[in-house]
Amino acid sequence: MHPQIWVLFVGRLLSQLGSGFTLFYAPIVFVNQVGLSATQVGIGLGATAFSGIAGRIAGGWGSDRFGRKPVLILAALISALGCAGLAGSGDFVTFTLGNLVLGLGVGLYWPANEAAVADLTAPSQRQTAYALTRSADAVGLGLGVALGGILVGELFRWLFIIDGLTFVIFGLIVAVGLKEPVRQTTSQLQGMGQILRQDKTLQVYVVINTTFTFFLAQTNSALPLYLKNFVGTQGLSHVEITAFFTLFVLVTAALQIPVVRLSRPLGLIGTLQLSAWFWGAGFAGIALTGLLQLPAWLGLSLLAVATAAYLPTASTWVAQLAPWELRGTYLAVNSLCWSAGYLLGPPVGGWFLDLPRPTADGLWIFLVLLALAVGVQLSHLPETVR
Repeated sequence: MHPQIWVLFVGRLLSQLGSGFTLFYAPIVFVNQVGLSATQVGIGLGATAFSGIAGRIAGGWGSDRFGRKPVLILAALISALGCAGLAGSGDFVTFTLGNLVLGLGVGLYWPANEAAVADLTAPSQRQTAYALTRSADAVGLGLGVALGGILVGELFRWLFIIDGLTFVIFGLIVAVGLKEPVRQTTSQLQGMGQILRQDKTLQVYVVINTTFTFFLAQTNSALPLYLKNFVGTQGLSHVEITAFFTLFVLVTAALQIPVVRLSRPLGLIGTLQLSAWFWGAGFAGIALTGLLQLPAWLGLSLLAVATAAYLPTASTWVAQLAPWELRGTYLAVNSLCWSAGYLLGPPVGGWFLDLPRPTADGLWIFLVLLALAVGVQLSHLPETVR
């Protein structure tokens, strides 16, 4: 493995440490302590994805034109500014504005980061390298969730301050420790719209990856609020939710490389199909947690396997589709799928959770059916798409 991958590993761990402070607790904090509705919080979180669209387009183009390193440093600075805005927000407007700025920074970050991983690895190593860097994301999130549970009460604004500081540290690590990956360049860069029109396989990828990201958005935004407000007679405590989501992200981290190695005989599409089955089983487990008091860790463990199978595999698939001179742009399309999934996911989840039971529980049934449909569709993909 190229030693520069470990620089990205450390930087990603730190940036995701800060994200772990806020990602799982923002819905709980802004609904139960600030006083916003679940729908408003869903719209505010969706704004992150909306501005992330512009960031991802600019990040893909900029990383192909100017290099990965300058885009990563700019992304870290803008993300820190967005966190500062969230730390001072107290109403729907300021909450949404903070998320818009944060979304722009995160949007710039992902294409450049994923392209740097592809630049630094041979095709045979790529899926493992993505699994390694994704495990850094999961470890950082796990530590952030655990530490964030301490601050989620009256000190909740420190969650966003610390998040901003971790982005600054990430930027410094990239500036000092990352050498611009050696890559070929060209002055003839195609537009993203032209690429999507020409590459039919990429079109299929967009639909599938957006759906998986929609699943992940429900896990990160709707699920913590569901466990808090709908499970049992009084909902789970902050301590219990912290423990469950720490388990979720750490199990995801631990499974990244083993799942990649064990599923390699299935191929990339087969691994994504396996992920779809586990998404469906995990969402079914969450539904049973709300309806029959099944332990939440069962459903979360299944979702962790689904996430571990999905994350490195999707990035590897699109990196292998990409011509070398358009790698940043292709990985920007990959990242735009995340924008689309997170644009749709939190508002849909928030809308369901604003409804009375049993309709609110229907969110997980809907997700089970959608996961099964994706799994069936993946089995029918033609060989040219695989």
